[in-house]
Amino acid sequence: MRALLNWLQHRTGYQDLIREALYEPIPGGARWRYVWGSTLVFTFVVQMITGVCLWSAYSPSAQTAWESVYHIQNEMYLGGVIRGMHHVAAQMMVVLLAIHLIQVIIDGAYRAPREVNFWLGLVLAQIVLALSLTGYLLPWDQKGYYATQVTTKIIGATPVVGTQVQELVQGGSEYGHHTLTRFFVMHAGVLPALLVGFLALHIYVFRRHGITTPEPRKGETPRPTGNFWPDQIFKDAVACLGVLAVVMLVAIFKGAELSAPANPAEAYSAARPEWYFLFLFRFLRFEAVEHFGLAFGALYVPGAIMGLITLMPIIAMVKGGHRFNVAFMWLLTIGVVSLTALAMVEDNRDAGHQSALREAERDAHRVAELAALPDKIPIEGAGHLLKTDPFTQGPRLFAKHCSACHRYDGHNGRGVLMTELQDGVAKVTAPTATDLAGFADRNWWDSVLVNFGDHLARATAAGYQGTEMTEWSAANHDLLTKSENAEDRKALVEFLASSSGRLESVDDALVQRGRALLVDGEKFASGEAFADETSCTDCHAALGEKFELGADNSGYPELNGYGSAEWLREFIKNPGSPQFYGDNNIMPAYAEKMSPAELDLLVRWMTHDYPETHVEDYPSLSDELPPVGDATAAKSEPKSDAAPAPGNETENK
Repeated sequence: MRALLNWLQHRTGYQDLIREALYEPIPGGARWRYVWGSTLVFTFVVQMITGVCLWSAYSPSAQTAWESVYHIQNEMYLGGVIRGMHHVAAQMMVVLLAIHLIQVIIDGAYRAPREVNFWLGLVLAQIVLALSLTGYLLPWDQKGYYATQVTTKIIGATPVVGTQVQELVQGGSEYGHHTLTRFFVMHAGVLPALLVGFLALHIYVFRRHGITTPEPRKGETPRPTGNFWPDQIFKDAVACLGVLAVVMLVAIFKGAELSAPANPAEAYSAARPEWYFLFLFRFLRFEAVEHFGLAFGALYVPGAIMGLITLMPIIAMVKGGHRFNVAFMWLLTIGVVSLTALAMVEDNRDAGHQSALREAERDAHRVAELAALPDKIPIEGAGHLLKTDPFTQGPRLFAKHCSACHRYDGHNGRGVLMTELQDGVAKVTAPTATDLAGFADRNWWDSVLVNFGDHLARATAAGYQGTEMTEWSAANHDLLTKSENAEDRKALVEFLASSSGRLESVDDALVQRGRALLVDGEKFASGEAFADETSCTDCHAALGEKFELGADNSGYPELNGYGSAEWLREFIKNPGSPQFYGDNNIMPAYAEKMSPAELDLLVRWMTHDYPETHVEDYPSLSDELPPVGDATAAKSEPKSDAAPAPGNETENK
């Protein structure tokens, strides 16, 4: 072995290189404060390794990017951990970069003769931030798509050449597929190559001038000179292992988020930049900053700050310059931390944003469920799964077309209370029609039979006139609520609810008993009959038969097939037909307001006809509605067909 190593030394001189690299003298000895540069390099190496692993399975196109990331996250062995490490290490690099910069300025390691090294470090910092920006888009999910769109708009605000640079970056005049491919080239090719090149220069210049040691305090004995090996390397190794431990723990237990596939046709109000850019996001939202325009807040002010940091080596030549630089850096740090905290607090208090976040999380879980079904992801892409999913699209269609009058478990279908501004205050508006949660199920029918007046109370309070059904329900209330008639009451409900064909199981004996009571006129267990010997068949013709299109019921709604998909589809198309409410109808017809595909999605959602899901439904908000007859109730006619974004009902109204 010695002969081999001697031969290798003679041919390459590797021992001289190792000696030059390891046996660097460190004035004042090894210190923990010197580890930050090494941890940055180590984290970049982690990024390189995990990035290559991800690259091996990533497909950079608008049709396949999300799908390939889903495959990495959920199908590839340890793919979720690798992606999580890459994601967390990227954030760790930004944190370590900030710490390293602050430490360099405090120690005065930017002063002569180390100015060039400081400037090289600033270039490296810009490359790291650019890597973060370009990587955010690559999953091609809603979060990255809309957040990165803001970045390209900021680029477009650059004076004189903004439009041209924006088109160059996003691959044309439109933000889309070519933007993704350009960002991938930058993230996986150009920027890493630049980082490696400038890092080599940075380390070379650093080794040329050595470590800057802090000035000893008065009366303090100078510490002896140490060596890079093994003293400082030991501290660097411990720090790097600590960074790796944090990265792996967060990657394993939290991982990287993957929201729903990017959908340019659907607004995404939950979009935010990564947390380390939140300070700039919040700064741009100040009214004074908005007044001066996007370029002022996103380019001029950050550019001026960056220019001042760049001039720090020159400022330090002036008496008191170093103290000014340190004070400025601490003020800047406090400002960044404060703006970041302010943005987080405001987002936590913003009900609309929180609602948008919940819906985004709901969509992310749902598309993962659909992609895991036996049919997997279709050729049209993962976005097609959500576009054709009743569980996802039904609530959106309900919020767009139905929530002006109806509610679904107290909300607009998307888990949000409908509000309107009154005297500058957003107040919850009352529905003007029945709540459609549980439509046509057993509880629904029990409410209709026993207390139709309360069932229709919202519509009555809004001005809708009472019906014969209200009187019939009141007249038969005592009969239906007698304890000896409890089984017959269940039979009536079972018979009526079974006609929808939606019950998971049906008690045939109860159905037959219900038919006998309603259709055949048999008496109840108490020996009584309906009040005035009237039953549903007196108004609702052919009760107990099959639902057929085109029947003329003289404006009494068809009860055969009530609540079934076929019944709902025809009813929503034209509720004013003689088969349904006729002249008594106040609901608009949607035959031309909704496409057949939209109508099908809405109906299938209401009838729960969609693949099984473990995504939690929106919580009930019925208790938060104003009392029946409250003055805050909205008018009975729908105001608009516009779809309110989650949490933005006040603005839309």
